[in-house]
Amino acid sequence: MSIIEIKDLNKTYHVHQKKEGLWGSLTGLFRREYKEVCAVKDLNLQVEQGEFVAFLGPNGAGKTTTLKLLSGVINPTSGSVNVMGYVPWERKNEYRRRFALVMGQKNQLWWDLPARESFRLHQQIYQIDNKEFNYTLTELSDLLQIGKLLDQPVRELSLGERMKMELTAALLHSPEILFLDEPTIGLDVIAQHNIQNFLKYYQKERKITILLTSHYMKDIAALCQRVVVIAQGQLKYDGSLGEIIDQFSSTKEITLSLDTNDQPTGLEDLGEVLEVNLPRVKLRVQRNKVAACISRIMDLYTVEDITVEELPLEEVIANVFAHMSQPSDTDKPNEEIVSSR
Repeated sequence: MSIIEIKDLNKTYHVHQKKEGLWGSLTGLFRREYKEVCAVKDLNLQVEQGEFVAFLGPNGAGKTTTLKLLSGVINPTSGSVNVMGYVPWERKNEYRRRFALVMGQKNQLWWDLPARESFRLHQQIYQIDNKEFNYTLTELSDLLQIGKLLDQPVRELSLGERMKMELTAALLHSPEILFLDEPTIGLDVIAQHNIQNFLKYYQKERKITILLTSHYMKDIAALCQRVVVIAQGQLKYDGSLGEIIDQFSSTKEITLSLDTNDQPTGLEDLGEVLEVNLPRVKLRVQRNKVAACISRIMDLYTVEDITVEELPLEEVIANVFAHMSQPSDTDKPNEEIVSSR
């Protein structure tokens, strides 16, 4: 049995439509108009124990709403969810002790108190005995290198340091499932890298199940074996990152280092010219023409070095979002799902 089972899940909001001007405001006092917004639509998904799954999608796609439904923060309009045998929105204490939710734009620590004090509060909430609490806090402090910061007020910490504290708070009770919503948002490259390394190590050691939403593609590439794409509240793709690159990237980039300072000619016949900064030349070529293109290059020029790369992951995912966010002419969302599973 899967650790997470989602069946025909729907979440719809009724959003008040305020009219412009004073007269519109007065009218709204007596007769309000609402628009129905479908945040999650007929979502079906299964996640096995120990998986590290990425939730991708454009802004407003329904990723965060899905995590809130799975953690019991909000109730669905219809459908069912089973997480470790629990229905999340029943909010049973037994379930709350077995998962954790970290949202990059929300704080769970007391702003003016040292993080250690907030951790003590978590200890009482989750009823963690002193021996286990001290052991876990020491382990997490060592892994995240935050030992010297535990007695410093949270408001004095950098954004990256605060995120490390948020992760520590979330993992103190050793949850079996971790929901992460944009955990590296706003962090610099070094802080992102540190968080990625920690999550990769912790997930591998503890075999916990992690669901991650992120707009940083380096997070996804570094951490997740499985990618789920949601657009317009619907599941559009479920499979590996490599599969999605193969399906939605029709070109590759060829970078040349030429043994010449003379302006090369005929480059436009080989592919799209992206850069000419001699001796460096960069071309974009159709995937099925890469071998022929390289052969032609070797015939025409003296090449010191040549590399062939996939398109930048951010560009590929942007193409995916653009393709999958197109309005559908059918009311059958399952027909739009692309899966390699």
